[in-house]
Amino acid sequence: MKLIFERSRSGLRCATIRPLEAPVFTLEQKYLRSELALPEVAEVDLVRHYTELSHNAFGVDSGFYPLGSCTMKYNPKLNEEVAAFDGFTHTHPLQEKETVQGNLHLMNDLASSLMELTGMDGMTLQPCAGAHGEFTGLLLIAAYHESRRDSKRTKILVPDTAHGTNPASAAMAGFEVVNIKSNEEKGVDLDDLRSKVGKDTAALMLTNPSTLGLFEKNIEEISKIVHDAGGLLYYDGANLNAIMGIVRPGDMGFDVVHLNLHKTFSTPHGGGGPGSGPVGCKAPLVKFLPFPSVVVDKKGRYEFTHGKENKDSIGKVSAFYGNFGVMVKALAYIKTLGSDGIKESAEHAVLNANYMKAKLQDIYPTESHRYCMHEFVIDLQKLKSETGVSAKDVAKAMIDRGMHPPTMYFPHIPGVIDEALMIEPTETENKETLDKAIEVLRELYETAHTDPKYLLDTPHNTPIGRPDEVAAARNPIVKYDL
Repeated sequence: MKLIFERSRSGLRCATIRPLEAPVFTLEQKYLRSELALPEVAEVDLVRHYTELSHNAFGVDSGFYPLGSCTMKYNPKLNEEVAAFDGFTHTHPLQEKETVQGNLHLMNDLASSLMELTGMDGMTLQPCAGAHGEFTGLLLIAAYHESRRDSKRTKILVPDTAHGTNPASAAMAGFEVVNIKSNEEKGVDLDDLRSKVGKDTAALMLTNPSTLGLFEKNIEEISKIVHDAGGLLYYDGANLNAIMGIVRPGDMGFDVVHLNLHKTFSTPHGGGGPGSGPVGCKAPLVKFLPFPSVVVDKKGRYEFTHGKENKDSIGKVSAFYGNFGVMVKALAYIKTLGSDGIKESAEHAVLNANYMKAKLQDIYPTESHRYCMHEFVIDLQKLKSETGVSAKDVAKAMIDRGMHPPTMYFPHIPGVIDEALMIEPTETENKETLDKAIEVLRELYETAHTDPKYLLDTPHNTPIGRPDEVAAARNPIVKYDL
């Protein structure tokens, strides 16, 4: 399609600007542009241009979006309506607390709900994204060990199947990252863990279910090994949607947890954000949580705690209190479902993933024959060796079928998982959608054997085919050359 500048024709206008009625204020010449080249188009052309652009954007409202590990599920529009209430949108974070009691009530209610769901004793809503939550949680861990004058605990243990943000967050928080191997069942290798845990261990970061969509069966033994060594257990809440309402991280032995409200609690993800990554912790770490937080006074009114009341706090991690609009959507989701609905949501996520896995594993091998949780990984190494068609080629071909590709090449464990597609159907998809996706993936498998070149050239039906991805990443063209 044409760029808006390419649609421009001299003399066309979208609107007539009224004559200036206010006094003219002239800026100094050094602050003025010598020229301002804006596109000139009629209103109808402008509307059609952006409508066409929107049709080229694919989202969860457009079709199936099985992006593994990212939980791209449908977001109920009721949540958006509630978040748009005047009482929420027409307030400001600097207002006096007496004028925003409803907002503070909501924040307190959300924090309490998240604590109940995770088995934590304290919760902060400040972090503005999942990785921000990880960083905040690691700062809590650092503060805890520092308060005990245990300065030798400088290492964070991270499994080889962890999210990439885990080691990055640990390094940003000033820790040394130590890799823990997977065992044959793709869980944490207990022998490797025992050999690497010690007096220098600050914490183990773990996602349960794992990135491979497998529940860590040895979680109680893992917790004992780490705690016996004086370390803490950190829960990456990216996959909480598989177990919420069924089992709690706090009951597994985790001391700190971050949550991705966009993954588990149905707030928009990515470009539909902003994000939110609340962090909860067990009682020994509560005093280190960021301030301010919402509390209830003796008269039942809501107010903020402040620095003077939190001398052990790690301080603020956000300018104000977090992304409030996202909190509204998350609480609307929790209240709508209730305790029974929360559990049912997790059960449906697990059921959908196992249904797709069972229907595909005769031609698409999976890395484990165990029941998966909310997602599963198929390995296309055999398909590639037989036909030359890679995981990337299958993913590109799915675009032509009106579906977003699954996550590609993650997790990547050299020699173990080299051609991975991670599929997460989520609980919001019905059986008809899953059956269609299964049909497409089976069709692509047959095409790989009968006409591999067709798949190597996909997608065929998109505005752009296969760009030079390396060049696009290293030398992006981000402006129009007039």
